[in-house]
Amino acid sequence: MTLKSFNIRVYGILMNEKKQVLVSDERIYFNNREVTKFPGGGLELGEGTKECIVRECKEEMNADVEVVDHLYTTDFFQESAFNEEHQLISIYYIVRPVAPLPYVVNNGPAIYPETITENFRFIDWEHFSADAMTLPIDKIAAALLKERG
Repeated sequence: MTLKSFNIRVYGILMNEKKQVLVSDERIYFNNREVTKFPGGGLELGEGTKECIVRECKEEMNADVEVVDHLYTTDFFQESAFNEEHQLISIYYIVRPVAPLPYVVNNGPAIYPETITENFRFIDWEHFSADAMTLPIDKIAAALLKERG
């Protein structure tokens, strides 16, 4: 394995006024995996990281958000789970919705509807933990969020 490039991912951690955390349950057909993660995606060439998460939230959730604070940036080597030639760098921002979001609360297992590849849901703060997340860096970000209170 030879690393050939960086894969920069930017994620938004969104909590609503009821202190519920928004997560995304995704079915990834590339490697037939189901994951629960924070909303976000890849940084595009010529784009800033804050611009990226605002764009990603608009594209994925049709939600306008504003960046409130930086939570975490990967501080260790992480090979991409989807391409062994990429070193993954993940940046996490706390974001706030400009308007209330219509997603339901589900404190139980992930939801993977048959007809879509991505489902958004809120998890109540008391049920939210690193264990709710699938990906290693998301688990770190979730633990840091819980530490902040």
